[in-house]
Amino acid sequence: MRHLLHGQLSKWPVQTDTPLPGALLPYHRVVAYYGNLYSAQMGILGALQRDTMLSRLKEEARKWEAADSLLPVLPALHYVAVTAQRLPGNSRQYRLRMPFSEIDKALEMARSAKAIVFLDIQTGHSAAIVEAKALAEYLMQPDVHLGIDPEYNMKNGEVPCSVIGTMDAADINEVSAFLAELVQRYELPPKILVVHRFTQAMVTNYRSIQLRPEVQIVMNMDGFGGVAKKKDSYNAWIAGQPVQFTGFKLFYRNDVRTGGRLMQPEEVLRLYPSPVYIQYQ
Repeated sequence: MRHLLHGQLSKWPVQTDTPLPGALLPYHRVVAYYGNLYSAQMGILGALQRDTMLSRLKEEARKWEAADSLLPVLPALHYVAVTAQRLPGNSRQYRLRMPFSEIDKALEMARSAKAIVFLDIQTGHSAAIVEAKALAEYLMQPDVHLGIDPEYNMKNGEVPCSVIGTMDAADINEVSAFLAELVQRYELPPKILVVHRFTQAMVTNYRSIQLRPEVQIVMNMDGFGGVAKKKDSYNAWIAGQPVQFTGFKLFYRNDVRTGGRLMQPEEVLRLYPSPVYIQYQ
């Protein structure tokens, strides 16, 4: 952690024990491509042809290794396995679960590139723990991790995308307890749990988020915009409300469209703490 904290350990209030054997963090920096294979608009993962996308991911990973040679980069595919919907659908839950055949495609692509996988959940009117358990057969696999997105967690019955959703620490704790149980039962290396955030209200009671040896929690700055706005969001909601590890999302389209340019690795690495998880959408 000393490297990520620029040698200023006293400024970071989160104290954790030495990670369990097989833990990826803080020994690697994860660089992930985000998206869904059905949608070219949701992210880079579904926007490019397979070989082009994987080649570009490798190139991006090399840039991060060049910017920080002390931390090996681990490529990843961050696949949205449950997508929020504007209509209730057959489930009446305003969410759509991807067919396992599509998830299998994402896993095959990742493994062909020696990358790990994150399965992301947009709950709609469902619950994060319900959707996580529905993905249990994948989460039992050592190279599969999880992401949950409070933006689409509609606790008050709203239609997804009409307002920004919210999750409480209790919701996150339920999911991390489930992941910890899988790690213990199947003797897996620790799981990474990515929680997206770009506003105060998206995550409530952050101080009550429980840390467990079996689960490594990354709070991921998920907002797009200009450089100053992105830094402010990171400092306020990620570094300013510390949980464990930190992440930072870069938007190939929206950052450039609204802010004029994409932040470079060297700029992101100067943040305190340096994000250990980088996501491109």
